Amino acid sequence: MYEHHTKPLLPRKVFYRRIVDHALLGAAVIAVSLGIGMTGYHEFEGLPWVDAFVNAAMILSGMGPVATLQTNGGKIFAGCYALFSGLALIAILGIIFAPVIHRFLHKFHLENEGRKP
Repeated sequence: MYEHHTKPLLPRKVFYRRIVDHALLGAAVIAVSLGIGMTGYHEFEGLPWVDAFVNAAMILSGMGPVATLQTNGGKIFAGCYALFSGLALIAILGIIFAPVIHRFLHKFHLENEGRKP
């Protein structure tokens, strides 16, 4: 998917397209993660969809729940969803920033390639 370190840097237009593609993939992961959270809060706690969205979004962003949980099933779901959300946040950041970090490291490698120790 990424160019090898022996290959030249991608043209900026192709690089920007790669950034957009990764941002769209990150947005898709966010949407799926929100859907999981909303469904769980709606089913386990009986929250209306808007309240389920707020709770799922707050946990996914690392802020914490808004509604007080009433059922044991809801509490267990919230704990599992919070653990999932922490890992999802790291994965989403990795997906979005991977092209930028790769380009930086690739450019750094190309600049140092001409220097021999």
